[in-house]
Amino acid sequence: MFRIAICDDEKIFAEELKEIISVYLIEQGTLFEIDIFGSGEELAALGVEVVRYTAVFLDISMEGMDGIEAAKKIRAVSREVFIVFVTAYISYSLEGYRLEAMRYLLKGGLNFPDTVQECMDAIIDKLNYTVVKKEFAFREGRKEVALERLLYVESRLHKLEFHVMENTMKVYTMYQTLDELEDMLGGNGFVRIHKSYLVNLKHINSVSRYKAVLSDGTELAVPKVRYADVKDQFTQYQGEL
Repeated sequence: MFRIAICDDEKIFAEELKEIISVYLIEQGTLFEIDIFGSGEELAALGVEVVRYTAVFLDISMEGMDGIEAAKKIRAVSREVFIVFVTAYISYSLEGYRLEAMRYLLKGGLNFPDTVQECMDAIIDKLNYTVVKKEFAFREGRKEVALERLLYVESRLHKLEFHVMENTMKVYTMYQTLDELEDMLGGNGFVRIHKSYLVNLKHINSVSRYKAVLSDGTELAVPKVRYADVKDQFTQYQGEL
């Protein structure tokens, strides 16, 4: 999952940048979260927790702690977070080089959305990040689905219900057995937690008290006979992250 932080004291611009990045990542079929911070101090207060972000887009000229100082705080705890400076002035190139900035994006440029997308292309290329997709013959029509957006599949009334996170949660249906689908998705991080549920390990937040809680808050039952195995698989997956 891509986690992006935008730090800018211009709220309207921050929301515009969030929209551009969101459109890009939706088109890529990539799961993502984007958080907006209104000041350098607010971002710096995360301390070591800033490492949860894949990339941070920093406005250089902010009141109080500016983007350069905020970037120094990030670099004090991580060399891996991608830093992208967003500025109205190209006058910080040497300082940005020292802080290993990924890009400088010029505010107000006519091609600003294109430069943001090019920047995201470069980040994905650096990460060597690939999205695994499969095509399914749903009753609603054939559709290619990015597997990391598939939360879980439920077998119900002789058909399968695919719960897929798009702009909103969507449910697609098809006639197939869950056993067949489990074989098809083998090796892609799905676990059979119940005779009726095949769940994406990426979207399990916790397994306890004979239930699995998913990233969207959905709670699914885990029968006693499967509980120990599901718990072990979830624990192992968490340890690999």
